[in-house]
Amino acid sequence: MAEPILRVRELTKHFAAGGGWLERAAGVVQAVDRVSFAVARGETLGVVGESGCGKTTLSRMILAAIEPTSGAIEHEGRPLAWNDRRALQAYRRQVQVVFQDPFSSLSPRMRVEEIVAEPLIANTTLGGRERRERVGDLLTMVGLDPAVARRFPHEFSGGQRQRIAIARALSTDSRLIVLDEPVSALDASIRAHVINLLRDLQERIGVAYLFIGHDLAVVSNIADRTAVMYLGRLVEIGPSEEVARAPLHPYTKALFAAALPAMPGGGARREAVVGEVPSALDPPAGCHYHPRCPFAMPVCRQVRPELTEQGGGRGVACHLFGQAV
Repeated sequence: MAEPILRVRELTKHFAAGGGWLERAAGVVQAVDRVSFAVARGETLGVVGESGCGKTTLSRMILAAIEPTSGAIEHEGRPLAWNDRRALQAYRRQVQVVFQDPFSSLSPRMRVEEIVAEPLIANTTLGGRERRERVGDLLTMVGLDPAVARRFPHEFSGGQRQRIAIARALSTDSRLIVLDEPVSALDASIRAHVINLLRDLQERIGVAYLFIGHDLAVVSNIADRTAVMYLGRLVEIGPSEEVARAPLHPYTKALFAAALPAMPGGGARREAVVGEVPSALDPPAGCHYHPRCPFAMPVCRQVRPELTEQGGGRGVACHLFGQAV
């Protein structure tokens, strides 16, 4: 089996909470708690969950924007060395990002050619002519006329601006792109065009995506596999079609009931998520989901369920796994 492009092992991030300057922290926010998964070359892994589940913190660690409290990130089989500046620079060149809002992520004072060429200036030794040629090739790749390179971001539609952001992410031949809610700010019709572009690029150059999102319909549609997070923990992972058709974890079932209440062949009615997400500053013991779970047992209040293989590439962290839920 080929080495995955990305592997995270027991990735954890805690933040000090409360307290000001010269004051002790009031507690610790457990933003991400022992998350492990791998992304294969040319694969799309979707990460979903409610606001506050840790998706953003997870993506920031994978982008090497913040250092984890513990755990490891491996890129192409090599552990990321946080104290090695050159290694970090090389890693960041290979792992790029496309943000949710293409207007705020593109400098209004820079022309398109400057925006797309910025990573090339920082990470390569290409001369001016070579950079211009590369920018033209990238714009063509994302479906834009190279002649638009002299324009400013405000002269484009939202979908076109997101294409520019994708071109910038591809400029250094990155093989893994973190897509942080990349289509949620776009109209539905434009959203489909951008998703089709991402698929086409993946087929042509083999780029892998980590697709962070809250729209289960979009994530299930584009992702090969879907990972579900709840309060910093990974509670389910598996092929997207299987997770959508027959979710295992009660939280995953509730998410799909809320997002896709009329799924074809859905069978019995699913109950939507009830209650509020507990505070990451003081999460429940055992299974974090047990205060909201209609199937909670005494063991759920005391023992953390570990992610367990269920066959067919599926995994679930639930004391009810293997039983009809």
